[in-house]
Amino acid sequence: MAEPKFEPVTPETVALGHKNRRATLGDEYVDRSIARAQEDDFFAPLQEAVTGLAWGSIWGRPGLSAKHRSLVTVSVLIATGRRHELALHLNGALNNGWTRAELQEILLHAACYCGMPAAVDGFRVAKEVLDERAKAGK
Repeated sequence: MAEPKFEPVTPETVALGHKNRRATLGDEYVDRSIARAQEDDFFAPLQEAVTGLAWGSIWGRPGLSAKHRSLVTVSVLIATGRRHELALHLNGALNNGWTRAELQEILLHAACYCGMPAAVDGFRVAKEVLDERAKAGK
């Protein structure tokens, strides 16, 4: 099997990025991000890079499912202590098929490799996300 070729940001990867990003994070979040970039052109290059590179060229590769890419992303965000992005991607992980119980296991597993403080913080963020989703009926 041939190795998948890495694609830089192209109109095709931007289109794929929009599709992947919306499927994982939801239209409401993506629409707010795009609107912010349109209101303040300072964010425009970041939106293009996030959408075309991260969500298109990387998330669009065939080697992992979106569900498994969410697992990797959540794990890295726990390890690096990125609370805001962790909350966002925990929602995405749930949208991509991870269950509450599986997220709990991911967080527990991370405790062994990232340290207890990172896992405790991750549990706090996850609980906030789960509570917000329960209030919203998700």
